Amino acid sequence: PPAMGYAEASGIPFQMGLIRNHYIGRTFIEPQQSIRNFGVKLKLNPNRELIAGKRVVLVDDSIVRGTTSRKIVEMVRAAGAKEVHMRISSPPTKHSCFYGVDTPDADELMANRMDLEQMCQAISADSLAFVSFDGMYRAVGKPRELHCDACFSGDYPVPIEGPRSPQLSLLRFRGRKQ
Repeated sequence: PPAMGYAEASGIPFQMGLIRNHYIGRTFIEPQQSIRNFGVKLKLNPNRELIAGKRVVLVDDSIVRGTTSRKIVEMVRAAGAKEVHMRISSPPTKHSCFYGVDTPDADELMANRMDLEQMCQAISADSLAFVSFDGMYRAVGKPRELHCDACFSGDYPVPIEGPRSPQLSLLRFRGRKQ
């Protein structure tokens, strides 16, 4: 839906330039970079006939480490895209989530380490833009107070005592092998 909404609002035609394998899950959750890279290649296949010679706008839900975005931009360029622009349907993910989404430590989050221009260069896109907080909540249609946006804002519903507090360590490493 975000890609279709972007296409409608911008007047750019929507086409399925990438075919997704729905049997591959969220690649950013994988523990090793090599597995994340391989997962992206298995998950998405570019449609060369639609992409070759075109200016392409890719829409994704988030950028966590940047692995998926970088690989997608690389694949779309290899399929012959003239330009590749990336649009993200959430604000930048600058803070770790301790409430159910297995995100890495904040120092591994691309948006926590880089500004917009550096992120754009790191993923090799021609341009990069994120939706604003206001835009995200307008799209959701419910007030901010009803949602947790700690991974974007750093505003956690429960006070955080420190980056290595015992509670966070238990939450952060639940289910992961160290």
